[in-house]
Amino acid sequence: MNYLSTRNKKKLFSFDQIFLRGLSPDGGLFLPEKIKKFTDKELENLSKLSYVDLATEIISIFCEPVLDKEKTNLILRKAYANFNVKDVVEIKKIDNINLLELYHGPTLAFKDIAMQVIGLMYGELGLNKKKINIVVATSGDTGAAAISALKDKKNINIFVLHPLNKISNIQRKIMTTCNSKNVFNIAVKGNFDDCQKIVKQMFNDENFRDKINMSGVNSINWARIICQIVYYFYSYFKISAKVNFSVPTGNFGDVYAGYIAKKMGLPIEKLIVATNENDILYRVINSGEYRPLKVKPSLSPSMDIQVASNFERLLFDISGENDEKVLAQMNKLSSEGFFKLESTDLYNLRKNFVAEKINDTETLRIIKDFFLNYGFILDPHTATAVGASFKIKNKFKTIVLGTAHPYKFLDTIKLAIGKNMEAPTTLLNLSSKIEKFEVVDNDLKNIKNYILKNNDKN
Repeated sequence: MNYLSTRNKKKLFSFDQIFLRGLSPDGGLFLPEKIKKFTDKELENLSKLSYVDLATEIISIFCEPVLDKEKTNLILRKAYANFNVKDVVEIKKIDNINLLELYHGPTLAFKDIAMQVIGLMYGELGLNKKKINIVVATSGDTGAAAISALKDKKNINIFVLHPLNKISNIQRKIMTTCNSKNVFNIAVKGNFDDCQKIVKQMFNDENFRDKINMSGVNSINWARIICQIVYYFYSYFKISAKVNFSVPTGNFGDVYAGYIAKKMGLPIEKLIVATNENDILYRVINSGEYRPLKVKPSLSPSMDIQVASNFERLLFDISGENDEKVLAQMNKLSSEGFFKLESTDLYNLRKNFVAEKINDTETLRIIKDFFLNYGFILDPHTATAVGASFKIKNKFKTIVLGTAHPYKFLDTIKLAIGKNMEAPTTLLNLSSKIEKFEVVDNDLKNIKNYILKNNDKN
C-alpha cells in the first residue's frame, strides 16, 4: 500500500514513512493511494471472525508489505490482551439504542483501541532503534491512552500537551500521575486548538523535527484511523442490517474512520456527526462554510475543538481527489479564517453525513433521563451522540458510539444524576497519587525549548 498527501498526490510514501511522520512534509494529511472495497461474499466471511482476526484482515490491507498479516495479528493479540472484555468492544441494547462501548481498555476511552496497537508498532517497525520523541496534543483522552501505550518504552519519549484547566480532573490525573521517566506532561495556557496548532507547527519545522526525530500519535496519524475502522465492521455484523452510526465528534477522526468503512463496502446509511456547542462540523455540513470560532468550554471537553484536522481528508475525497483545491482551501483558511464548499462538494458531503448539535443543558437532561429510565450512566460525549441519534429520523437502526467511561467526568455525572459514581477498579487509587506536569505559556518557542531540554533524559 502506497500513500499520498491531501495537498500533493504525486509523491508517494510507504506505511512506515507515514507512520513515523504523521503529517506530510507539505502540511497535508496522508491517505492511501486506493481503498479496497469488499464484495458481499468477503463481508460474509469477515462477519464470522473474532474481533482480533477481523482487525487483522482490515488493518493488514493498509500495512502490507511493511507489516505482513502474521506480524499484524501478533501485534493485535498483544495490544488487546489487557482489555476488560474478550472481544475488545461490547454492544449493549438499551431500549431502541444500540450502544457500542469502546472504553474497555486500560485508560477507559476509545483511544486505547488504536493507541495500544500504535505503541507496539514502533518496535515492530524498528523505528525506535534511534531515540524517538513523540509529541501529542490532547483534549483529554488521547494523552492518557498514548502514555499508557508508550510508558517505559526504550528509546521513546512522549511529550503530551493538554490545555490547562480545560479537561476533567480525572482525565488529567490519569496522565499526570504516571511516573515513567519517558513521559512529560505539559499544561498549556490555552485551549486544545492552541495545543494542536503548536504540534503542527513543530511537524512543519523540518529542522526541529529532524533534530529530535519527532513522531506523533494524534488522529492525524493514519494508523489511528485504520484501527478505528474495525469496530464499525464488528458492530455492523452484530446488527446485520444497514445502519446509521452516531459519533461524538471533535477532531473528525473517529467518524472519518466510519466513512472509510463505508467506502470499503460496509452498508452504512448515514454517519451522524454529533457536536457540542463547538459546532464547526455542524455548521459546515449544514451551511457549507468552514469557519472556526472561539472555543467554548463545555461539559463534553474532549469535543471542545474548532479546527477539526481530519476534515481535510474528507475535503480531498469530496472534491474528486483534487489536491490543488484542498491546498487552496487550507491556504484560504490560514489567510482569511474560513472557506466555503462548492455546491457539488457539499452535495457529496451530505450523501454520507448529517450533523446535530447538543448543548450542555440537553447533555445533562440526556444523562439524567437515561439513568432514570434505564439505570445506565452515559458519559457526556456519548450523551451528545445519543441526543443526535434521536434527532435524525430515517428507517434504519442506529449504533451509538460510547467513547469514554462516565467516571472520567465525575463532576458532570453528579450534576446530572445527583450522586457520585463508584470508581472503576483501574482508577481506585488515583486520588492518592502524586501529579507531575509543567505549566507553560501558549508559546511555540517555550515548548520547543522544553522538549529540547528533556528529549535526552530517558
